Amino acid sequence: MEIGPKSQPLQIFDAWMSEARQNTAIREATAMSFSTLGGDGHLHGRIVLCKEWSDAGFVFYSNYDSKKGLDLQHSPEAAAVFYWDPMARQVNISGTVSRTSREVSEKYWNSRPRDSQLSQFTSQQSREIASREDLERAWLATEQKFAGQNIPCPAHWGGYVLIPDRIEFWTGRPNRLHDRQEFQKSENHWTFRRLYP
Repeated sequence: MEIGPKSQPLQIFDAWMSEARQNTAIREATAMSFSTLGGDGHLHGRIVLCKEWSDAGFVFYSNYDSKKGLDLQHSPEAAAVFYWDPMARQVNISGTVSRTSREVSEKYWNSRPRDSQLSQFTSQQSREIASREDLERAWLATEQKFAGQNIPCPAHWGGYVLIPDRIEFWTGRPNRLHDRQEFQKSENHWTFRRLYP
């Protein structure tokens, strides 16, 4: 796909993601490195799974009381990177983050495997725990608590959407003369520029 001033970044992302999902050398195409700024002034990074994307942004789910959740309460600015090494491609996104609606969060929660729901209901994400055995005991207690019934979506868990104001597409090339094409959001349209590698 040719990338230029008339391109739409979400169409490019769709095409690249489709290729990444079909590439058997890529274990998890939707994995993205996600970076936030903490109240302590330090940057924090981790891998999250992007569950959907559209013109509205890139959606992932998490515990609102986790380190990333607390960071986002402090500063809604964040950055994400998708890196598909076998394809020599990456997509770098930055923008602001907001929570999805409760309806969206609960709909996704209800689509999750029960064991994933149990794990999330059990986890006090990012808090200290004494041992692996304590974690497994807590999981069993949650399993017993909800035996034979649906597990409700916790109030402290839900979706986030990264609303991009910048998307850069990087393609590896020989001699390190890589291609870098950047789209910057200006009001309601994207502006384009090519960058030196």
